[in-house]
Amino acid sequence: MLELIPTARGDADGCHGCSEVPMENAVERAVEYLWKHYDRPLSLTEVAESVRLSRFYFARLFRDTTGITPGRFLAAIRIHHAKRLLIDTSMRITDVSVSVGYNSLGSFSNCFTSSVGLSPGRFRRLSQIDGIELPGALPTPHGPSGAVAGTISLPEGHGNARVYLGAFRTQTVKHPAAAAVIVDVPGGRPACYRLPHVPEGTWIVHAVAVADGAGLDARRPHAPLVGMHPSVTVTAGGVTSAAVRLRRRRPIDPPVLLALPDLVPPPAPAPLTGCPAVTARQAPAAWQEDRRGLALAAPRPGLS
Repeated sequence: MLELIPTARGDADGCHGCSEVPMENAVERAVEYLWKHYDRPLSLTEVAESVRLSRFYFARLFRDTTGITPGRFLAAIRIHHAKRLLIDTSMRITDVSVSVGYNSLGSFSNCFTSSVGLSPGRFRRLSQIDGIELPGALPTPHGPSGAVAGTISLPEGHGNARVYLGAFRTQTVKHPAAAAVIVDVPGGRPACYRLPHVPEGTWIVHAVAVADGAGLDARRPHAPLVGMHPSVTVTAGGVTSAAVRLRRRRPIDPPVLLALPDLVPPPAPAPLTGCPAVTARQAPAAWQEDRRGLALAAPRPGLS
C-alpha cells in the first residue's frame, strides 16, 4: 500500500517533496544513509531530509518501522563496524573509535562494552585467540521468575541451523539477555527451546541463526537468519509459550551487537522427539533444560 508524501515543507504531515512512496522504502533509504555516513556526525534533520521528510514525522515513522530510534540505529551501526575492525585489522582501539564516529575513547568503550558484553580489548583477544564463548546472561533472579518455552522454525529453503535465542528488554540484540540458549534446528521441522529463570515481566524473545542451504541451494554459504517474538509476558512460577519463526535479515533490521560464538550449523542434528505441551501456568515435568546442556541462567566467569 502506498502512502502520499505531501509536497510542501510544513504540510500537515511535515513531509518534503511530492511522490507516492511506500513508507518502508523511505526508512530503508534512511537506513542506507546511516550505513553510508555512520563515521561522521549526523543530525536527525540531515537524515530526515535525505528522504524528504520532516524530522518529527521521520522520527516517528522510523521508530514505528524498525522498533528503535534513528539515533540508536546509528549507534548500533557504529558498534557493528567497530567489531569488524577489531577482528579484521590491527588498528589501535583509539583509532577504531575515531573511525566509527566517536570523539571520546571513553564514550566508545562504555557504549561498546554495554552493547557487546565485552570491552573492545577483550572482544579482540577472544575473537582472534580463544574464540567467543556463549555470552553470560543476567544473574539468576532472586525475585519472582518463570520460563519461556516454545518452538523455533526455519523458513523454506534452509537446512540445518544453529540458533542463539534469548529474552531481552530491547528491540536490539544487545547485552545482556535475561536467559539464553543455543539450539540446533533441523531443516524442514521445528525444534523445541526453553528459557528458564526469566524474571517476571514483559520480554522480547530474539533469535539469531546461521543456516545451511537446502535442495537446489544446498551449496549456498551459511545464511544469517533472525526472528523475534515481541511482548512475552512472564509470570511467577509459570511457563509462557512463544513460538519463534526465523526469517532472512532485512535492510531495516538493526545489526546484532551482542558478542556471539560462531553459529556453524552441525552436519546432522540429533533427531528430536517433539515438544511437550506447554500451558501458561505449569511447566512440563519431563522437559529437559536443553539437550545440548547450553541453557543459561547465570553469567559465565570471565565474560564480564
